[in-house]
Amino acid sequence: MLFSIASPLAQSLRPSSRRLISSSCRISRMVLENSSLITKKQHANFRLCNVSGYKTDLLEVHAQDPKLHVVFIPGNPGVVSFYVDFIESLYELLGGTASITAIQHISHGKKNWEYGRLFSLKAQIDHKMNFIEQELHNVEVPIVLVGHSIGSYISLEIFKRSRKKMGFCIGLYPFLTVNTKSWTQFFIKKIAASRSISAVLSSVIAFLGMLPTWFSRSLVKKLVGKFWSPAAVEALCTHILQFHTMQNVLFMAMTEFDKLSDTLDWSFMRQKKNQMAFLFGNDDHWGPTHLLDEIAEKVPGASLMLEQAGHSHAFSCTKDGSVWVAQYVASLIKRHIS
Repeated sequence: MLFSIASPLAQSLRPSSRRLISSSCRISRMVLENSSLITKKQHANFRLCNVSGYKTDLLEVHAQDPKLHVVFIPGNPGVVSFYVDFIESLYELLGGTASITAIQHISHGKKNWEYGRLFSLKAQIDHKMNFIEQELHNVEVPIVLVGHSIGSYISLEIFKRSRKKMGFCIGLYPFLTVNTKSWTQFFIKKIAASRSISAVLSSVIAFLGMLPTWFSRSLVKKLVGKFWSPAAVEALCTHILQFHTMQNVLFMAMTEFDKLSDTLDWSFMRQKKNQMAFLFGNDDHWGPTHLLDEIAEKVPGASLMLEQAGHSHAFSCTKDGSVWVAQYVASLIKRHIS
């Protein structure tokens, strides 16, 4: 989930985590020192695409002679407008050598194209698979999957199922399994599981969206405006304050909790460990440090990093967070794909 209350960091870490933290600190300093070098020139464009009968918002930036194609899958809410700064920064950091496409989740947008239908996690995974097969079937360069939060899980599922040439898979602040220690997840699970509570909450959110534009934006700015970028505030007001969007956010969350109660496919992760990497947050209950420890133990040699630059799970809602994570992703791609 994009919006959440972070849980406290575990007090004790295994030796493997401490080594990762030490390594991540060195990378963090390198990345932040180079942040002033980014001068965005190429703007990403929005496009409405029909994917298997569903109207889908895309955020794209195309390279003239791409060496790879990055497919970005958002978290939940799955609104690509939250990721404009991240996508544009990543394009510049890759030197214009990669085309990038961010694909929105079905019915997570301003217009109720699907007339109130609800879409599960499985439906959203199938949707992304269909998009790759439909839109990228002629792409001859490697495809790099980048996912945020539940988008990391979706990316792993695509990596397993796709026959296309997948070069790499990167999970950002990954939500891969239910965190039974998180009270926030416990309450969200209870809300999402109740159709009546979900309907009431969605109605309240939709009511805010029906208020005069100046009032709803003023309210959102007072709540998060001090921390969020103007683009993120606009995305929330435009796309999230809708009844159908909130209904789909909560329904998808309910199916996430059901599916992510299963054990991770450790065999597949060990098999593909050289083609995947994960960035964890320092205080993130969606991708807690004990999951980082578990991956380090069960997938020896996996590329793991614990970010300590102070950015939150909702990194894309701030300009600094978007740039920092874009630099991390670009450095990974340059090392592993080139």
